[in-house]
Amino acid sequence: MSFELLKALCSTPGVPGREERFREVVRTQVTPHAEEITTDSMGNLFALRRGKSKDSRKIMIAGHMDEISFVVKFINKDGFIYFQPLGGFDPRTLIAQRVKVYGTTTLDGVIAIKAAHFTTPEERGKVIPLNDLFIDLGMSGDEVKAIVNIGDCITMDRDLIKMGNFYTGKTLDDRVGVYVMLEAFRNFSQSNDDIYAVATVQEEIGLRGAKTASFGLQPDIGIALDITIAADTPGVDEKDYCVRMGEGVGIKILDSSAICHPGLVRFLKELAERKGIKYQMEVLSAGGTDAGGMQMSRGGIPVCTLSIPCRYTHSVVESVHRDDVQATIDLLTAFLEHSHEFQF
Repeated sequence: MSFELLKALCSTPGVPGREERFREVVRTQVTPHAEEITTDSMGNLFALRRGKSKDSRKIMIAGHMDEISFVVKFINKDGFIYFQPLGGFDPRTLIAQRVKVYGTTTLDGVIAIKAAHFTTPEERGKVIPLNDLFIDLGMSGDEVKAIVNIGDCITMDRDLIKMGNFYTGKTLDDRVGVYVMLEAFRNFSQSNDDIYAVATVQEEIGLRGAKTASFGLQPDIGIALDITIAADTPGVDEKDYCVRMGEGVGIKILDSSAICHPGLVRFLKELAERKGIKYQMEVLSAGGTDAGGMQMSRGGIPVCTLSIPCRYTHSVVESVHRDDVQATIDLLTAFLEHSHEFQF
């Protein structure tokens, strides 16, 4: 595993609909290993390694490039920026965080609220709505408006670090999924099937890239790579943990976007057992992945999601266990090498 590559992926911006900078990082990583690289009009990137069988099928593995983020909605006369979220932020996690604002130059800013000294006890006990949060760039209104325009992109600002057995930082959703895809794509020895590594766009705002990518590609099987909720923390009942940190790759059974193909779920489980890869079965009550977009493409395709357990999702301290990341790489690699054994 390469911590430096994962860190680089996490630090590269990829706002929904504006994933071009991140796409070029992915392109650089897959070029030495792909026989063909293409993009579509949505911005999805496709990297192909052809199978050795004359009866090869198309296997689409998908990791999304976009991150939950913002765009500039309004700049007031004093230069304070109000913003529109792209994706599901929890407002409780945003106050006093640093951001990057991508105007004609990249600017540092902070998400701020009215000073506590000027609030009532009732106000201090409430969650501040997103509409009331603003960004301070430390500049006058005229200075800000000379650099920043309505619609400019904003991302959170936090480096990935190692913390015990964890990696923690922003955008592990879904940079760690893209990382797993890149590692497996470069590492699998050979496949009977045509393997398409697809870096998708706009997952966080409705699985949009996966829908168009799978419609155009017409894959026979789809595997999404994403994080899932590890709720194994104080205050949560054990029955609601979903998955546990350090217990291996999650093989998804269902979430709110897709019911995974039972035969594919069974095949992945048996393959993990055969290869001695630590795994856990996942039922996620809310949330979805690119598998939901792929599943309903054209006449429908069998899909499953391989999930990396993640604590504190959609925050700047998203955390994954390094052993779970490696287990996901190992199971995806094994699947790519044995995909021809799966029959509908």
